[in-house]
Amino acid sequence: MQQLDWIILIVTLFFIVVYGVWKTRGTKSVEDYILGNNETPWYTVGVSVMATQASAITFLSTPGQAFNDGMGFVQFYFGLPLAMVIICYTFIPLYHKLKVYTAYEFLEKRFDQKTRSLAAILFLVQRGLGTGITIYAPAIILSTILGWNVTQLNIIIGLLVIIYTVTGGTKALNVTHKQQMFIIMSGMFVAFYLIIDGLPKDISFSNALEIAGANHKMDIIDFSVDPKNRYTFWSGVTGGLFLMLAYFGTDQSQVGRYLSGKSVRESQMGLIMNGFLKVPMQFFILLTGVMVFVFFQFKEIPLNFNPHNKEVVAASSYNKDYEKLEADLKTMEAERLQVTLDYNNQLNNGNSNPILRKQIFVLTEKENALRDSAKALIKKADEKAITNDSDYIFIYFVLNYLPIGFIGLLLAVILCAAMSSTASGLSALASTTVIDIYKRNVKGEKSEEHYVAMSRFFTLLWGVFSIAIACVGNLFENLIQLVNIIGSIFYGTVLGIFLVGFYIKYVKAQAVFVAAVVSQCTIFVIYYYTIHIYPSGKELLGYLWLNFIGAALTILLSIAWQFFKKAEPSEMVQA
Repeated sequence: MQQLDWIILIVTLFFIVVYGVWKTRGTKSVEDYILGNNETPWYTVGVSVMATQASAITFLSTPGQAFNDGMGFVQFYFGLPLAMVIICYTFIPLYHKLKVYTAYEFLEKRFDQKTRSLAAILFLVQRGLGTGITIYAPAIILSTILGWNVTQLNIIIGLLVIIYTVTGGTKALNVTHKQQMFIIMSGMFVAFYLIIDGLPKDISFSNALEIAGANHKMDIIDFSVDPKNRYTFWSGVTGGLFLMLAYFGTDQSQVGRYLSGKSVRESQMGLIMNGFLKVPMQFFILLTGVMVFVFFQFKEIPLNFNPHNKEVVAASSYNKDYEKLEADLKTMEAERLQVTLDYNNQLNNGNSNPILRKQIFVLTEKENALRDSAKALIKKADEKAITNDSDYIFIYFVLNYLPIGFIGLLLAVILCAAMSSTASGLSALASTTVIDIYKRNVKGEKSEEHYVAMSRFFTLLWGVFSIAIACVGNLFENLIQLVNIIGSIFYGTVLGIFLVGFYIKYVKAQAVFVAAVVSQCTIFVIYYYTIHIYPSGKELLGYLWLNFIGAALTILLSIAWQFFKKAEPSEMVQA
């Protein structure tokens, strides 16, 4: 990195923190700290919702996901627009009517305190882990690429977020998310333009898409019904729908964003905005990854994008074998370059030559085989080595092929994204702890100032916890998948509780509580035996289905328990 890159990076981060503290100074009431005094306009709600979901993992892992597997990951989001509609017409009006600070307050009004506490605790567990990962993800990758100390990076990112989140709460999130999203999307558009501009002069954008298609990177929709396939149209509109309903409808990190809206209508419009823009945004980020793949059809490419892995092999007895694979890769690259250029010339003459198209794919398969062999050598050299390098692909491109100044901008994008999602996570963890756990158990009347002080204290405490999780974390598979897997393990059960509360008035507190406990334990077992013990891509069940199974189990078991149990005294407060 050059001096200009450092200046852009530091000034950007400094501005976000100072602006957040300055704009939200003087927050004194719980309503102001947790709900932003319900002054947030719809467009800020929409941007804040998007910024909360768009973590650094999105901009590091998603391009790498597309580089390796193509555009199919976009199917993960197919259930999102429908989820936004359901939440807008069911969840939001009820939350506003009951004037809740957190989503879990509704559950005590509908069922009882133990059900509310169960849902809140499940949220705290998964969001606490998830927030740690949002810090760890950019830290581990930047430390590996740039040689920075990973522990120090974890602490720096965490502290920057803690400073303005402790100071201003939800209002600080709302005012900083707008600036962060502007920086993030500006940086991604710049990167996309520079990728296309860096292609050989006679490679048009349409030809680049054809080259990507020849490598099966443009296979967007998969209608197969095989549950082993992680991303299909059906898993997206079922498992994805339930995941999005749970995330946006019951996860306080998102609920808190739209509860701060000026009115029901403002909150609804903010979510609808997210529904319209989120899928195109993810499509664009995936397409950026596909274009990085096309870019590297004309450039030298490392055998493994994680530079630490090469160092591991170089210091082992497998170095000669690794060098042989690197030589084979260079030979294959030269052949593929010629075939790809010949194919491009055919395209310029209006002919998509099927023979050349097939040759391109065969050569890509050879490259993948060489990469797999390299991963096996890395694993032999160090059993603890993380061979999956997809999270390093985009940052490798940024650091090696972007001009001075733009590197600092793209690093600012990654760190801003980390800060936006981490801040939302800390705010949600603190508000849930204070409102759903602390306030329900503290004795005596306490002042507004007391609860604001406790909110700040728990924000700080959860910030330290998240930094600690980041410091002991281990990179696992593709980071964007890891975050979604953690969510899928817990979200289905929590969503099931809420759906019973909204739609099945017949079911009482004990039935839904028992059903939720049994459902969550069952999901742990299903995850372990169908996903966890199998290598990536060879699971017996795609993780998205856990959301549907968890919700369905909770609903069906609660109905069954209530049906076979003697009618209990009415304990339901009509919502």
